[in-house]
Amino acid sequence: MTPNNSGAAAPWWKFGHVWLVVAGPALVVVASFITLYLAITRPDPVLAEDYYRQGININQTQGKETLAGSQAPAMQGRNHAATGVVPKP
Repeated sequence: MTPNNSGAAAPWWKFGHVWLVVAGPALVVVASFITLYLAITRPDPVLAEDYYRQGININQTQGKETLAGSQAPAMQGRNHAATGVVPKP
């Protein structure tokens, strides 16, 4: 049995599986350049010098309001889920 060599070997770019192997890394390189472009053109905003103090002040002012106001629906829902008793409006 002899192999069927009807002609010269085809060039590498005519094989489809080669393009599957090359396409993955090429796509990653293109995506990295897009990411680099986005990182350069859209920088992160600068935080205030006293961002920590501002956060503490926000938490202190919200702490006074949350127990009476904004946390009330959540606490009612939690209590309803735990006990099954529907709260009165």
